[in-house]
Amino acid sequence: MKTESVEFGYLASPGDGPCPGIVMIHDVWGLAEHTRDMARRLAAEGFAVLAIDLYRREAEVKIENPGAWMRGLSDPQVLTDVEAAAGWLAGHSACTGRVGVVGFCMGGMYALLAACGGAGIAAGTAFYGVLSHRHGILYDEAGLDPERKPREPLAAAEDLSCPLLCLFGDADEFVPLSDIDLLRASLAGATPPSEVVVYPDCGHAFMNDTREDAYRPETAAVAWRRTVAFLRQHLG
Repeated sequence: MKTESVEFGYLASPGDGPCPGIVMIHDVWGLAEHTRDMARRLAAEGFAVLAIDLYRREAEVKIENPGAWMRGLSDPQVLTDVEAAAGWLAGHSACTGRVGVVGFCMGGMYALLAACGGAGIAAGTAFYGVLSHRHGILYDEAGLDPERKPREPLAAAEDLSCPLLCLFGDADEFVPLSDIDLLRASLAGATPPSEVVVYPDCGHAFMNDTREDAYRPETAAVAWRRTVAFLRQHLG
């Protein structure tokens, strides 16, 4: 395996020839070692994985309130970054030119939005991405800046432009089952294939093995196998 720090973040690849590419999008806490580890795990499955650092332009990242931080991010800017990262990866010698996206939590939200943006993404997998602006961590009673948050993921889903896999737990404090039902309804009108999976007895961040309170190893193993199979099927 080959790993290196690159312009957009952290690149992990099998190191034995070009393979399908993945832009991996971190959670609200940034490009931490957990995300790098997930990138290496996916590289071991035969993908060139670019774990993007969305905060690389920030002089200092100090997140005291994750909800406020997420509400302050510009979705159009993040999606422009993801598109640029996908283009960079597609042209890299480690990649076949076909690129998907995988994200976790906040990154899951952006993975879903990228899969609905027609930005050259060939397949998307979103782990427990936040879906609504109307309640939960993204809700602000004063309203959201329409330039930074022009469209909630539930509304964007109807414009799905590539195959999409969404994975949730049924006890997620940030993504209620009612939102997941609305997501299914929104995706039902889209042409590309999609699948929404809800795992029982799991909350938010069930894939994160650095969080003992949230991690569910058996479910994580099942979800990982499903993800790898999905990406292999749609990225070749």
